[in-house]
Amino acid sequence: MTVVLVVLGGMVGAPTRFLLDRAVGSRADSEFPWGTLTVNVIGSLILGALVGGAAHGGEVMALVGTGFCGALTTYSTFGYETVRLVEDGVRLYALANVVVSVAAGIAAAALGFAVAHALFV
Repeated sequence: MTVVLVVLGGMVGAPTRFLLDRAVGSRADSEFPWGTLTVNVIGSLILGALVGGAAHGGEVMALVGTGFCGALTTYSTFGYETVRLVEDGVRLYALANVVVSVAAGIAAAALGFAVAHALFV
């Protein structure tokens, strides 16, 4: 049953990632990968909220944490886009992508955790 929940979550997370990435990217007139940053921060916020709300296991974590957030967020695209920025000669954007992505992801996870923990635990 757990595998089915992960698959179902992924079936929603992957197209959500694609659509959000395209929507954000189409509004940003920049080489900076705003779409990937956005989906990774949103995924970190959701996962932090799940853990903060005491959803440490079971069906909710499989469906939303592993399935949805796993398909929504993307470390491989983050890595690829950072390398692409370096290759394109915009090293400042590459450095900003690394620093902002890591800091914003951690901050979003901490915020989600804190808010959910305060509300549900």
